[in-house]
Parts: sequence; structure tokens; C-alpha cells
Amino acid sequence: MLSRLIIRNYALIEDLDISFAEKLNIVTGETGAGKSIILGALSLLLGQRAESRYFFNQQKKCVIEGTFNVKGYHLASFFQEKDLDYEEESLLRREISADGKSRAFINDTPVNLSILRELGERLIDIHSQHATLEINDESFQLLVVDALAANEILLRNYQENFRAYRRTLGRLQELEEQSRQAKNDQDYFLFQYNELEQASLTTGEQEQLEQELTALNHAEEIKRNLLGAGYLLTENEQSVVGQLKESLLQLQHIAKVLPAAADLAGRLDSTLIEIKDIAAEIEDLEQRTIIDEARAAELNDRLSLLYSLQKKHRVSTVEELMAIQKNLGEQLHSIASYEAELEKLKTESEKLKAELIVLSDTLSASRNEVIPGIEKRIAEVLSEVGMPNALLKIENTLLDEDQFNQHGRNKIQFLFSANKGQAPAPMNKVASGGELSRLMLGIKSLISRHTALPTIIFDEIDTGISGEVALKVGKIMEKLAEGMQVITITHLPQIASKGEAHYFVYKDERQEVTHTNITRLTETERVTEIAKMLSGANPGAHALQHARELLEGKE
Repeated sequence: MLSRLIIRNYALIEDLDISFAEKLNIVTGETGAGKSIILGALSLLLGQRAESRYFFNQQKKCVIEGTFNVKGYHLASFFQEKDLDYEEESLLRREISADGKSRAFINDTPVNLSILRELGERLIDIHSQHATLEINDESFQLLVVDALAANEILLRNYQENFRAYRRTLGRLQELEEQSRQAKNDQDYFLFQYNELEQASLTTGEQEQLEQELTALNHAEEIKRNLLGAGYLLTENEQSVVGQLKESLLQLQHIAKVLPAAADLAGRLDSTLIEIKDIAAEIEDLEQRTIIDEARAAELNDRLSLLYSLQKKHRVSTVEELMAIQKNLGEQLHSIASYEAELEKLKTESEKLKAELIVLSDTLSASRNEVIPGIEKRIAEVLSEVGMPNALLKIENTLLDEDQFNQHGRNKIQFLFSANKGQAPAPMNKVASGGELSRLMLGIKSLISRHTALPTIIFDEIDTGISGEVALKVGKIMEKLAEGMQVITITHLPQIASKGEAHYFVYKDERQEVTHTNITRLTETERVTEIAKMLSGANPGAHALQHARELLEGKE
């Protein structure tokens, strides 16, 4: 319910702060006082397009704020889905700057207008003779039938099953597409995989082959240099080893008379041993270095294969080729497993569909059972509000088994006739604004006790009625307000007298500027206002007494 509305800098409103009652709120005032301005501001809060030329002060921004008690509206999931903080008392705010830029907030979190509008539609239903009414919307018509059939639990079970069915169908469709694509690619994947498998790739292979090939390509140069180095160390007449031996003998001859020479001799002996080891290793390397053109050709072939595969797969190492081979193997394995997974999903979807058929048939039967009663009760209400010949016909068509939607398999359509001899037809084709308004009033009065409905605002739907009919409309509104918040703008005293709270909209002039204001009337002020509605600006004693009687007649 709307508990508080703040309007700043909109049309003729400079600053208004209105607190509403929980049940029936009456708004009255002279024509042109600004009642429609308040509705316009509320429409902005619900996401309607704004124009800055309607601002009270063109230099300031317009701010519309509404405080709503959302307990019982089952909106926690909506807040969670939109990543908003859920609070049972939630604040919606719209700010429009003079340059036309707009910002919207829900509980101080910025949101776009579509989210504000989506939430607003669940909280407020502005209902006027000239508006496009939700009564023509199939989802609302289903809500009416299901509310009176007490289908809440059955419908919830169906919708849970329907969501699971849709998820399964989506996954099945996705997997079928993947399977088709995979089968198209299977031969190509298999060729690539076999090509890599036949290459018998091993980690570190490329580096080893490249090193070996480099050595083979330089074998002659390596042998020549190794032989030269060995010759200089051991075989030359002036070889390094021979000269070191001679130096060692010279030092050993004087070691007894010169202790320092003994130390030098020891060091030289160690050097001689090391040089001999080096010479032996050089000889070994030289003997192991071979010129093998056949092996070089073999290495070249192997490396050419590796380089070709790397170029083909756009990688630079054998390890990356091995990773590609592994991935191809996994893809081939998954292709082989698609059929089993597809069969599993098909079985699951068929099971869910069978359950949906049972649930939707049960829903349809429940709806069919309650429809005659709804038609009868609506006819009774319409008769009470001055439409004795009006008729509401509800058609319930069971769709084919493949035409499930979130509400079941029914296509509900409300058909209306206001006059005898007139065949029922879609309401938007045969019903006037006033007739639709009274029909909506009757429908909502029936379902308000069965489901949480948004606050409904009736904008002068009483046009064309008076007297006893107006009194009955007022009583129906009063009864409707027992289950939901109702705000009605009216010119009829019979309706105005039924409100829990009565607000009066008026104009005043301050500093030669016209302002629209609203005030909640006291009980004494209500008597005077209703008397004015009965007899004019200066009501007499009879009108005042009549006003008191209307107010005392509230149930």
C-alpha cells in the first residue's frame, strides 16, 4: 500500500507531503483544483515520461517520492533478482532535472526506469475511464479466475514444473545443436588427433633433436678442433704435458734446499694431472664425434614434421601440440557421450511434460468449475451498480499439449455485453470507459479477499451514475477496501461518505502564484465538504444533516 507521497516542484505543486490511510481514501475538490496533477506526479513515480516544462520552478528539479508497505506482495524475489535491498517499507524516488535528465531510485539504489516501472505496476493500479485497463490483459483475467478458484498452490506447483521443463528443453536444444556441430566436426577432429598421435610426441623432444642436429652439422669442424687441441696438449714436440713434466723435475731437484719449491712442485703436479684428464676427455669427445649424414637427414625429417605441425596448429612447442592432442581426444570422447546425455534429457523432458499435462488439466478443470460462479457474482455486482442487463462471459479454451505457458494451457478471454440482445464480445470493443470501470470495481471487490492486489486508484469512475447506484458503488468500494488500499477521486457525496480518510484538493495564491494543495479533512470538515457536494458552495441545514446521515451510514 502507498503510505506516503511527497511531491516537490511539479506543475502547480511546490511542496506536498501526503499520508494515506490503509483502506478507502477519498479525494475531492473542485474541477481544476489539481486532482489530476497529483495523479500525474504519481505516474512519474511509476516510470512515465517526464517533461520539464511542467515544473513549478524551472530552475529546480522535480522530486516525487512514494513510501510503500510491500509486505504480503511476495516481492522479495523481485528485489533479489534486481539486486536490490528488500524492505517491507520500501521507498521509490524519481528525480527530474530542469534539462530533462531523470534519475530513479528504489531504497536509495539507482535503477533504470524500466525496473521502476516494473515494480510500480505491482504496487499501483491507476484506473480511469480513459486509460487502457488491465482488465483486457489475459494474465489479469487468469489471476481473477485462479484467485477465486483458490489455485495458488496448484499454480505454484505447475509453474515450478514448467520452469524445470523449460530448463530441460533449453538444455536439450543446446545439446542437440552441440551434437550436430560435433558430428560435423568429428571427422576433422579425428584426422587431427590421429595425425598428432602418429607423430608420437614426447616432452623435451624438440630441444634434444635440435641440439643433436647442430652437432652433426658441425661434426667436421668439431673433430678438427678437438684433434688440434689434443695434439698441442700431448703429441707436439713442445707439448704442454711434456713441458709441464720438465718444469716439475726442475722444481723437485731443489725442493730439499728450498722448501717453497716443494709447494710449487705439488701445485704443478696437480695441474699436470688435470691437463692429462682434459686431454683424455678431448680424445674421447673426438672419437665419439662422427659424421653421419643419414642421421642428420633423419633428424631433419623429424624436426620438419614437428615444425609443420606447430605451424598448422599455430603453436611453437611440442608441449603445446600435446595439449591440443589431449583436447581433441576429450572432444572426441564428449561426442561419443552426446547420445547418452541426449537420451537422458529426452526422457527427463518427457516425464516433466507428462506431469505438466496432468497439472494443466487439473488447473483447467478447476478454472472451468469456478467460472459459472464468477459470471453469476459479477452479474449481481453489475446489477447493483446500475447495469442490470450487463453480462460477463468467460471463455476458457484448453490449448494443445505443446502450447504450455507459465499459466498453464488455458486461453482465458473475458467477453462483455452491457445490453439485452447484445452478444458478448471482447471488452475493448463493446464497453465504454464507465462500464469498464464499474466492471473492474466489481471484479476487484470479488478477488481482493483472495490475493494481495496493488493499491488501486479510481479516477472519477463515477461519471454517469447518481442516487442509489452511487451509494451502492460507494459500498462496494468500502467493501473492496477491506482487503486492499483504495484511493478514489470522486464528485459524488454518496461515495465520498464511505472513506476512511477524506482529502480535499484546493488552490491558493501566494505572492501572486497559484499553488495546488491537499489537506486531510477532520470529521467536521467532512460534513461541510459532503454538504457542499450535495447542494453547492453554501450548504443549508438540510444539506448538512443529509451529509451527517451519509457519514453515519458507513458500515
